[in-house]
Amino acid sequence: MRISVCVGNYAKKPYCIPGVELNVYSMEELCYCIKENAFFLDTSLMEDGLLDWIERECGLRELAKGLYPLVHKQGSLSAFVLAILRYVGFYDEEALQETESLLRQGAGLTGLEKRKSQMDYLVKKKRFRQALRGYDELLRSLKEAQGADASVEKGGSVGKEFLAKIWHNKAVAYAGLMFYGKAAECFRIAYEWDGSEEYCVDYLAAKRMELSEEEYVNFAASHGEWYPCTLELERKLERTMEEWEQQPDYLRLSNRKDQKSRDRRGFYEYNRRLTQALKESYRAE
Repeated sequence: MRISVCVGNYAKKPYCIPGVELNVYSMEELCYCIKENAFFLDTSLMEDGLLDWIERECGLRELAKGLYPLVHKQGSLSAFVLAILRYVGFYDEEALQETESLLRQGAGLTGLEKRKSQMDYLVKKKRFRQALRGYDELLRSLKEAQGADASVEKGGSVGKEFLAKIWHNKAVAYAGLMFYGKAAECFRIAYEWDGSEEYCVDYLAAKRMELSEEEYVNFAASHGEWYPCTLELERKLERTMEEWEQQPDYLRLSNRKDQKSRDRRGFYEYNRRLTQALKESYRAE
């Protein structure tokens, strides 16, 4: 059993972390939210309000005093965050290095690139719905700032490749939610912006998941210009199936094929437990 000793007082008034808009009442909560949302943080965290909260609400005057030079002498965000995490001691060194890496990844990006990367990070963490809201907001702000065509043909600040990546990753988020029709539409838009064969293959993959076998064959046959991409998709699917057949889950399921006839009750009980575990895992994401 792991026991954690709390550092400082439990605050009567919460601190709202800027950028992620989360209220925290203790240093441990602050550290957890910082680590889990490291990619979303910026220098707005480095402000006197946090130092006052650490000193007055948590009673950690020594820590607040140590952080003061980083706030007022333009220290780096990563140094500021790591100073807090190390003082509290809530995470091991490996977790600290991971957090520092995420902070540095965001430091060298433009505002638009960082906003997109934040959404990409959410997709990686399977927080698909939150990512989709972010992509929609980003696309809406681009449209409002630069016009409906995002000025890509007029030398605007946003290029075709960048827009294509937004639409592509939005499609990935939809696919993660198994909304294959919406994913296909976003992949199609990404392909129209960039013309990449990879995006075309992804578009066809989403259509293949959306349509029945017969409908997909008819769809592919009606678009002969994509024939090389349809072949590449089938090759990718074949490789994926070969890799899946080597996975422990597949082997375990294969070995149970004859269990239904031998032990029907055990077969259905195992399926019930497996289904429940998958439901809980899905809800947790």
